[in-house]
Amino acid sequence: MAATEPQIRKDNIPLAVTVIVLTVLALSLGDALIKQTSNNFVIWQIFVVRSVIAIPCLIVFMRFAISESFRIPFRIYGAPGWTTLRSLLLVAMWVSYYVSLPQLSLSVAAAAYYTLPLFITLFSALFTGDRITRYGWIAVVTGFFGVLLILKPMPGDFNLYALCPLLSAILYAMAMILTRTRCKSEHPLLLSLALNIAFIFIGGIATLYTLTLPDELQQGFALAPWSSMGKTEWITMGLLAAALLIGSIGAAIAYQNAPPSVVGVFDFAYVGFAVLWGFLFFTEVPDFISLFGIAMIVTAGIISQRQ
Repeated sequence: MAATEPQIRKDNIPLAVTVIVLTVLALSLGDALIKQTSNNFVIWQIFVVRSVIAIPCLIVFMRFAISESFRIPFRIYGAPGWTTLRSLLLVAMWVSYYVSLPQLSLSVAAAAYYTLPLFITLFSALFTGDRITRYGWIAVVTGFFGVLLILKPMPGDFNLYALCPLLSAILYAMAMILTRTRCKSEHPLLLSLALNIAFIFIGGIATLYTLTLPDELQQGFALAPWSSMGKTEWITMGLLAAALLIGSIGAAIAYQNAPPSVVGVFDFAYVGFAVLWGFLFFTEVPDFISLFGIAMIVTAGIISQRQ
């Protein structure tokens, strides 16, 4: 019997909105935990161990949710391999964002990252043919000035790490446009499995690379050797794995069930959660200028969704 094309699911906007809010709640809490433990782990250790914990859980979920999953694990075969490309974009996004967390306050990193809807607006026009309206351009300009207020790029006082969340936003926007246009028919559990495999693959390669470096270079969040793990460290990794599972599955569900421009508005809840966790965990209180910049970026994201 000839293979049939997978049926394209219809949009379910209420489901997408609910899922994306719960998703960013879990992701923001996980990111706060990573910032809090960045002195205890190396980023590649987080990638590998977290996904090693997450993958068995995914396989159990898949066993009951999608019986076909074990015959065709996920669509990485053939050209151009959209699932693989999506996974690699997301891994690169998380690398860029996590590297910035030890150097920036959580609220500033989150606000810079949540220029995301602006990039979704631009990329939707570029890759899917959506027309940027007058409101779209107003949003882009407003968001740009909001970023300037937050990052405060004064001569001699510019932090290169502040650009990392912006790069993360670009990569995530590209991945979510891909989710909507090329991976819409894929099961969210399969997309999450592919992402976790990519985490282990990239994390393993990066770990092997760091082992070839001289001892004096093996330091910091990206290049230090793996740390030993006791009960507390394993509990931390378990919590990070849970956050990753909720985040990876939830983002796929949300962007498969509603247009990126709609989901992007509620994706902004991450900024509010980040400010909350920043205050509770790190006693971070953004100054007035930074708060005004955050408000401008949130406003820009909302404006960019106006039809």
